[in-house]
Amino acid sequence: MLLLEILYYCFVVVVGIQVVYFGIIFGSFAFCKPVSISKKNIPVSIIICAKNEAGNIKKYLPSILNQEYPEFEVVLINDASHDETLDVFEGFARDHKNIKIVNVKNVEAFWAKKKYALTLGIKAATHNQLLFTDADCEPVSNQWISEMASHFSTENTVILGYGAYHKIKKSFLNKLIRYETVLTAIQYFSFAQIGTPFMGVGRNLAYHRDEFFKANGFINHIDVRSGDDDLFINEVASSDNTAVCFTPDSFTTSQPKLSFKNWFRQKRRHISTAHRYKFSHKALLALFYSSQLLFWVLSIILFIFLFNWPFVILLIVFRCTIQLLVVGVSAKKLNETDLVFLLPVLELFLIGFQLTIFITNLISKPNYWK
Repeated sequence: MLLLEILYYCFVVVVGIQVVYFGIIFGSFAFCKPVSISKKNIPVSIIICAKNEAGNIKKYLPSILNQEYPEFEVVLINDASHDETLDVFEGFARDHKNIKIVNVKNVEAFWAKKKYALTLGIKAATHNQLLFTDADCEPVSNQWISEMASHFSTENTVILGYGAYHKIKKSFLNKLIRYETVLTAIQYFSFAQIGTPFMGVGRNLAYHRDEFFKANGFINHIDVRSGDDDLFINEVASSDNTAVCFTPDSFTTSQPKLSFKNWFRQKRRHISTAHRYKFSHKALLALFYSSQLLFWVLSIILFIFLFNWPFVILLIVFRCTIQLLVVGVSAKKLNETDLVFLLPVLELFLIGFQLTIFITNLISKPNYWK
């Protein structure tokens, strides 16, 4: 009984932690309104790094080139592809004068891979305002550049956007991928809202080129193959220079993985960079994930032994109600409302999935770009 009593009080503390995260921290994003900013016509360079992406470039580059924006260029980086990516680039460049091609050859590609290729592209860019996306991404509207660029100012030199994934009907994996994406977005938008930005996603991210050079590019994490987006933002973003953009016209969408194996490999690479975050960010994220796990583990244990079960049920309902409210409002902002109905199931699957990745990464480290 003493052990169960200890577990019960631990459960009360865990519920309190979860309520603080969902109700206060994540609520800072859920219940804020998009800032109304007048559109700017500052010149922008779009940076797209591609490795063996000929098909995706053909499919999605037109949505970039057809943006309604007065002055922008598209810097296309061929990262030592062995398919027709470079030929596709050159074909588009013949018809569009605002395309600049950076060709990284195989003899150069051994060093830092994608980060080296991106560095060459950033240096080749004409304009100081840089807007990043991936080869398999497309903006949801022709106002993407306008929406993201409008947040640049003398103070705001880092802009965090939302990169969604295409919806696939009757696919649980697709819902799980999109739920993880929404939860991640809630986290980085919320932390930015409270003045401690910790990451961004390369599918939809903008920053001033001066930030890149002040940080000496990717040099502080050049030994890590991934992290050109989240590690860089973790290094340069602050409460003074970071803005968030989550208006519906500012979103991008991309193709999700179609198998658990491929998604598992992708997330291993993404999560492997987290140990390089600033200590305060690692502590905040670790506390959130551990409290999530403990919430469900302790709930199950206390239920099995029916220990103070009326109060346990009350605490579960209280926490889940706040979570449902905050995630539901946030999902509506991000056009992902269909996920809310499966929230408990998706959460449990995601916790197990992330725990598996954490254990796997302890055993062997992923170290690849493509």
